[in-house]
Amino acid sequence: MKPIRVLIAKPGLDGHDRGAKVVALALRDAGFEVIYSGLHRTVEQIAEAAIQEDVDVIGLSILSGAHLPLSEKILAQLRAAGADIPVVVGGNIPVRDHDALRALGIAGVFPTSANFDEIARGVREAARVPSN
Repeated sequence: MKPIRVLIAKPGLDGHDRGAKVVALALRDAGFEVIYSGLHRTVEQIAEAAIQEDVDVIGLSILSGAHLPLSEKILAQLRAAGADIPVVVGGNIPVRDHDALRALGIAGVFPTSANFDEIARGVREAARVPSN
């Protein structure tokens, strides 16, 4: 079976990428194929990269507090491009916003307290691939 391909992206002006890099390495160690897009990406750049790389899941790392508008914009961008790619969000996400993110169509929400097993399991579920 081919590995699940995940794009880890840092949208907007948030310059903190240590967590995104640590999660990318943990997912790689768990058998995922991970592409890290780098800092300060626009939603257009993220959607384009995800489509070009034929990823199974997009993981957004957001610590800026702009998780709701950025998630809404990336989902709209993917819809406009006709791409059915699940999106998960991790970072500084208050519990009060988890349901709102899911209502937008976000496939998984991982606050900074999430452990690597939870994240890997959630990415597998988002990719519609059964766990081992």
